[in-house]
Amino acid sequence: MTGIDRSRSTTTGALCVLAASMLWGTTGTAATFAPDVGPLAIGAVAMGLGGLLQALIAAPQIRRHASPLRNQRGTVLLGAVSVAVYPPAFYSSMHLAGVAVGTVVSIGTAPLASALIERVTEGRRLTRRWMLAAALGLLGTALLCVAEAAHSTDGRGHSSMDGTLLGIGLGLVAAATYALYSWAAHRIITREIPSRAAMGAVFGLGGLFLSPVLLVTGAPLLTSWTNTSVGIYMALVPMFVGYVLFGWGLAHVPASTATTLSLLEPAVAAVLAVLVVGERLPALGWIGIALVIACLAVLTTPTPTRRSRGEPRNSADHDDVPPSKAVGADQQR
Repeated sequence: MTGIDRSRSTTTGALCVLAASMLWGTTGTAATFAPDVGPLAIGAVAMGLGGLLQALIAAPQIRRHASPLRNQRGTVLLGAVSVAVYPPAFYSSMHLAGVAVGTVVSIGTAPLASALIERVTEGRRLTRRWMLAAALGLLGTALLCVAEAAHSTDGRGHSSMDGTLLGIGLGLVAAATYALYSWAAHRIITREIPSRAAMGAVFGLGGLFLSPVLLVTGAPLLTSWTNTSVGIYMALVPMFVGYVLFGWGLAHVPASTATTLSLLEPAVAAVLAVLVVGERLPALGWIGIALVIACLAVLTTPTPTRRSRGEPRNSADHDDVPPSKAVGADQQR
């Protein structure tokens, strides 16, 4: 793959991840329209039904690639278990600490977890560009977290710090599992399995694991049309469509880059929390959002490819594409 083709491939992947992140950023706000539905039920219906739908749509591809998927059953199982753990932790974090804080912690610390996983399992070195982007993004998410935590109050107007701290802890669990299933999906895709088959297998099995949770906790979803509509929206739009886009993105960028790009999600969630939910975001929070946007700009701005003696220069930015594992457009079919 030439430097230009590689750059276009990476840009395509980045745009898919950013689009998915914008859809994910709506989940916390959508959940507030179904206050009678608990976070476990919200998470189970979102990723449970969304995952099963992915598996259903991808069934022909999964059958065609059943043998290589069985050869990677350990990775598939790790990804599926992570998919099943992530939504209860994520939505419980938002329930306890607020939409903005829960999203910020869950998504904001995932790039560090992804980078650690890739460093340990693949020996991938971190590029200067990634480190700069991650520093900006993490600082921005930290400012958002501090700004929102300072304003978290219970119904009596007192600080609900215990709930916030528990929510932050669950957010860290969500970040670790998000990083794990992103790494697992990317690893499967780079083993010459189409993204649709890889995502369908991982998320479909994860959806099966979440089915008992939905059966036990999902009754409130059927008590009103509003609750049912929220459940349908969560499963179809941010989870099904969002993760299809995310799978396409993982075909072109490593998990550490994808999770860093998804820092757009807490920024979107914070803005929607202010505009729709009515949460307050002080000046420090808006500075945090600006830093997240700067992080995304660093990651997505193309870098001119320099050539020396007819060969592409081995720049640090080329580390964003796994060596000898570039995935062509044919994998999307």
